[in-house]
Amino acid sequence: MINESLMDVDSEIFELIKLETQRQSQGVNLIASENYAYRAVLEAMGTSLSNKYAEGYPGKRYYSGCQYIDRIENIAIDRLKSLYKAEHVNVQPHSGAQANMAVYFAFLKPGDTILTMSLNCGGHLTHGSPVNFSGQIYNVIHYGVSRVNELIDYDEVRDLALRYRPKIIVAGASSYPRVIDSKIFGEIAKEVGSFFMFDMAHYAGLIAAGVYPSPVPFADFVTSTTHKTLRGPRGGIVLCKKEYAKDIDKSVFPGVQGGPLMHVIAAKAVAFKLAQTEDFVEYQKQVVKNSKVFAQTLQEEGFRIVSGGTDSHMFLVDLRGTALTGKEAEEILNEVEIYVNKNVIPFDPQPPRITSGIRIGTAAITTRGFKEEHVVELARLVSMVLKDVSKKEYVSKKVKEISSSFPVYY
Repeated sequence: MINESLMDVDSEIFELIKLETQRQSQGVNLIASENYAYRAVLEAMGTSLSNKYAEGYPGKRYYSGCQYIDRIENIAIDRLKSLYKAEHVNVQPHSGAQANMAVYFAFLKPGDTILTMSLNCGGHLTHGSPVNFSGQIYNVIHYGVSRVNELIDYDEVRDLALRYRPKIIVAGASSYPRVIDSKIFGEIAKEVGSFFMFDMAHYAGLIAAGVYPSPVPFADFVTSTTHKTLRGPRGGIVLCKKEYAKDIDKSVFPGVQGGPLMHVIAAKAVAFKLAQTEDFVEYQKQVVKNSKVFAQTLQEEGFRIVSGGTDSHMFLVDLRGTALTGKEAEEILNEVEIYVNKNVIPFDPQPPRITSGIRIGTAAITTRGFKEEHVVELARLVSMVLKDVSKKEYVSKKVKEISSSFPVYY
């Protein structure tokens, strides 16, 4: 059975994959943490590299037969260092969460204090949420955003850093649409003698293209996923100053994980190569243009946008002035095949399972070729159905028409 196709050996799974591919093609994906991987990235993942165990690092493996594996990982390393002008990188983390875990485990002890952005203000689970390992192992102090403008209050960050003297300060977010000033964070960290880590998972593609400021010159550690705006495979990476290289590598392996996923590392290498092209730069510029136009159009339609707009690929819609919760809005849009996620907004009175907002991202639709005029039309459809659910049938038809003009995989 070794050479039989998936369709031949498991038609049930084959058909479900086929249906999911159709869903991705005929709907509109506005989930900010999702994107469509390059076809070349998918091809790299579906290869014989999945068969190879390669514990260790190039030239220092615990298994034989790694001569080609070593070359692939070295290529991924070199491309990633070049892409972000980093002194040292590790391409083995299986996810962004494990990349963050590797940094914590390398330089923190249980009970150490970390200063991070509150999940309710746009942070991430691995930035000290009580339901996550990071919130259970470490003493977590959170900073947030101003109630006045919903932007990070850097004076508050500095005050908290001086008061609690954290071992590490973490910046980066999962739903903060504005530019994060890494230079200020770096200065605060130096002032209080802390490490500074920037989780760029959401902004990685924008940073690679130079349309969002790079944290690499200012941070001791930069972590990221490789999907989202980078359009690579699902996986993680760590970038760091060279003096931390040995500790980071030891923390990734054997510290928090075993054998690397070499088929995914090959796909990461492909994504890093494509991220250094002029086409990629133009793509990221369009992502941000589309995001700004989408937010502006919804504002014109009467919706409140958190912080008044966006500097990135995503933004938050505050639904408190409507009759809808985030959960209800997500469900309504899902029914017309517009996919968003409910999302807490700063100082949200609703619990995370309900929320008062939705998060909208434009990376995936820009991958498909959407330009400003298509975004305006889409935003108006979102507005229409959220204001009047009796328009579902009309909006659903229009969504299918738009989607058919922008196929995902030919």
